[in-house]
Amino acid sequence: MEVAYVDRVYPKDVRIPGARSAGGDITSDAGALLLREQEQASGVIRRFAACFEDYRDSRWTEHSVPELVAQRVYGLVLGYEDLNDHDTLRSDPLLATLVGKVDPSGESRRLERDFGKPLAGKSTLNRLELTPEDGPLGHKKIRLRAEAVDRFFVDTFVEAHEEPPKRIVLDVDATDDPLHGDQEGKFFHGYYREYCYLPLYIFCGHWLLCARLRESNIDASKGTVEELERIVEQIRESWPEVEIIVRGDSGFCRDAIMNWCEDNSVKYLFGLAKNERLKAAITEELEEAKTLFVETEEPSRVFKDFMYSTLKSWRCERRVVGKAEHLRRGSNPRFVVTNISEDDTPARELYESLYCARGDMENRIKEQQLCLFADRTSTHQLWSNQIRLWLSSVAYTLLQHLREFGLKGTALEVAQCDTIRLKLLKIGALVRVTVRRVLILRSSSYPYAALFQQVLANIRARAPCPSC
Repeated sequence: MEVAYVDRVYPKDVRIPGARSAGGDITSDAGALLLREQEQASGVIRRFAACFEDYRDSRWTEHSVPELVAQRVYGLVLGYEDLNDHDTLRSDPLLATLVGKVDPSGESRRLERDFGKPLAGKSTLNRLELTPEDGPLGHKKIRLRAEAVDRFFVDTFVEAHEEPPKRIVLDVDATDDPLHGDQEGKFFHGYYREYCYLPLYIFCGHWLLCARLRESNIDASKGTVEELERIVEQIRESWPEVEIIVRGDSGFCRDAIMNWCEDNSVKYLFGLAKNERLKAAITEELEEAKTLFVETEEPSRVFKDFMYSTLKSWRCERRVVGKAEHLRRGSNPRFVVTNISEDDTPARELYESLYCARGDMENRIKEQQLCLFADRTSTHQLWSNQIRLWLSSVAYTLLQHLREFGLKGTALEVAQCDTIRLKLLKIGALVRVTVRRVLILRSSSYPYAALFQQVLANIRARAPCPSC
């Protein structure tokens, strides 16, 4: 079966015949054409590229900022983590087609040394990561506007919904980003026992809303109120009636955060570090759980709802749910604090269904770090490492669009990034570049051909986003 790709942006046609004998370059990334289709439907890369200001002289510019951003993001999605990889990839006609180069063979390059290399090399791509944060541009001619990036992630999340949801949960968490050089802002973290950054993440389900790189010599919750303030305000601009819950572990159980939530009609649910007063409050429940364990020889849980306040740090009493749990290794008490009423969500449901679900956010962070190289923060400056983190975040957002709309109803609907890459993107094929088109000649023995066609149909069935 032949699938015709009609380029809505560039003049060249891209076609994927089922199986033919033909010569040409070989690619291992033929499935990335799905990413190209998804980008044309969502505009994720184009919109992120619009966050850059380009002050270069267009007369001497061969690679636009959108092309540079696209090359870098597609490279991350496909598993190419390092800028050095692009010195070889710059000759790849398939990647050039994804980026939107009119001349994917590189025959029209201005300099003879660049003939056959349609894409930018590592030194040109590096200009994206070395843009100045503020102040005069100097010799640097590209600048990234941080406030525009912040709005980009939230806008992308909101516009992915056809109708406003009734309730959303914002998961906040911090993680370690190990450092192995003399990077700006390098500090030793006692908990992680290594030199690292401490980025702050905020997700809503699988959607990334915030990825803020920070030094590690701070409390994990630092800056959370500021991030929540801008995110909640932006969400309510589109969804004024939505119920918002902020959820996090005990590292975010801070009076300032809870005060802000209470003052701004935002619900919260945080882990609460145990102490002797809290354990004393559930003494009877711990004994009951122990008795049940002895009788059944199975882990047992008993829950208790009560009001609690710290001796000094909290401004008021708050609802606390205690989990009195007994396991083979002994008692395991746990506590959460919330402003969600007992009538709305009983204690067991609050803990087991709502709070425990926050563990899935750790999978999202792992996806970024292990699959999309969010921890590749090896430049000297903190700001340029922040840009690297954002590029990884854009790659994640593009894949999330593919997962949400292209993979909907398929066996890979909830697959992680590395599985999607393996089964749908890493496809061997022959590449032929002619004057008018690029042909991708895929093997007829590709085992996921039917899935590929279904994903392609799903993407094309979704109308382009209104702002693109």
